[in-house]
Amino acid sequence: MTRDAKIGSLDNFQSGPVARQASARLTVATPGPGFTDLTRVVAAFAARSGVTEGVLTVFCRHTSASLTIQENADPDVRTDLMTALDGLAPRHGAYVHGIEGPDDMPAHIRTLLTDSSLSIPLVGGRLALGTWQGIYLMEHRDRPHRREVVLAVVGA
Repeated sequence: MTRDAKIGSLDNFQSGPVARQASARLTVATPGPGFTDLTRVVAAFAARSGVTEGVLTVFCRHTSASLTIQENADPDVRTDLMTALDGLAPRHGAYVHGIEGPDDMPAHIRTLLTDSSLSIPLVGGRLALGTWQGIYLMEHRDRPHRREVVLAVVGA
């Protein structure tokens, strides 16, 4: 059954040419499985770019680590998310792929379930994140790694 939702009007609609672009590469040393908060460094990149209205892309160049936007107020949320991923992609499942170690295949599944890239609007020169949202790199492997994240912004 389909119902019509009440959708509000478009507020602060803007249109114009793309006048600026910027990109950078960020290297992140992860301590092992879990979340690394990238919010501050991504926000600093956005501010440095000079783009006030546009879109910022964050892209992880790995298949065993991923990106997410999640709650940044209560760390229990991130703990529960890791527990949920452990249930969806157990670290010691009966996987065929194992040439890179027993933690590699569950890492690939976890990346499949999350994201390798994020798009975040820039409004007034700031990331248009919600009050309790943060940008995180999720390490899915058991050991520390150096991960490469590419940042790119276009706009005016």
